[in-house]
Amino acid sequence: MGVRIVGTGSYVPEKILTNLDLQNMVDTSDEWIKVRTGIVERHIAPPEMSSGDMASIAAKRALELAGLEGSDISVVVVATTTPDHTFPNTASAVQRNIGADNAFGFDLSAACSGMIYSLELAYSLLMQQKKYRYVLLCGAEKLSCITNWNDRNTCVLFGDGAGAVILGRCDDDDSGQIASDLHLDGNYSEILQLPAGGSRNPTSHETVDKGMHYIHMLGKETFKLAVNAMAGACRNVLSESGVNAADVKLVIPHQANKRIIEAVAQRIDVSTEQVFVNVHKYGNTSAASISICLDEAFRSGQLQKGDIVLLVAFGSGLTWGAQLLRV
Repeated sequence: MGVRIVGTGSYVPEKILTNLDLQNMVDTSDEWIKVRTGIVERHIAPPEMSSGDMASIAAKRALELAGLEGSDISVVVVATTTPDHTFPNTASAVQRNIGADNAFGFDLSAACSGMIYSLELAYSLLMQQKKYRYVLLCGAEKLSCITNWNDRNTCVLFGDGAGAVILGRCDDDDSGQIASDLHLDGNYSEILQLPAGGSRNPTSHETVDKGMHYIHMLGKETFKLAVNAMAGACRNVLSESGVNAADVKLVIPHQANKRIIEAVAQRIDVSTEQVFVNVHKYGNTSAASISICLDEAFRSGQLQKGDIVLLVAFGSGLTWGAQLLRV
């Protein structure tokens, strides 16, 4: 028995914010942004749209591709750093919106590594618990609502969107997870964080006035740690599985920064043609990033049944990891 991806979906809001638009908002330039990040534009959700709304649209598209109904889903997991509410969880909104009446669900907080972590849980559930048939994983972010649009170092990076992946058990023993490598290191948690809004720094006039409800990031430190961690996780899963980098059909890294993607690819010795990149269109969509990439790769034919794909991500926590899958 194996586990395979049976459906994918994605959604990005209609509004596009270009680098040229940002030139009129902060002291930056189209050239500066493209050279340092590879980003050309990003999508921004309207005020009335939540992460759960975007996740629900992506989930419905994944169900349609899989030929399933909401009632077929056993588990709903939503990876997000921008949930609809502190509680109830955003998974409950998705469960309601898609009619997944037979499912239980929860949110997962691992920042940009959310889909990597979610896949680990989904494969474990499906392999060990026969009562679960299909697991829906959503990555959804409305990062525009926690971005300081006056901070030129961070506002150029982030965008909104959602992706969904449905996994199900199958008779093909070769399908599914080949190897995984997940990590957490809280010693660097302060280099990338949302300082206020939780129990450590509850919301107050002071936290709002100090801009503590926006993303805070130390860019140089994050870059260096991300490259080392992502390359290390990739090497670990390739070594554990005995799979050669040349046999990987597609490497799908978290779309944070084109320079990070290129540095990781060079360190694990994969060709440019093997690496999936869409950061220029969407920017960094955090937990949504990898699932959006997967949907685009499947729908464009870049991934076919039986291909080996390497997923890798790095995020706040610090969290990072890699998944080597046969799809």
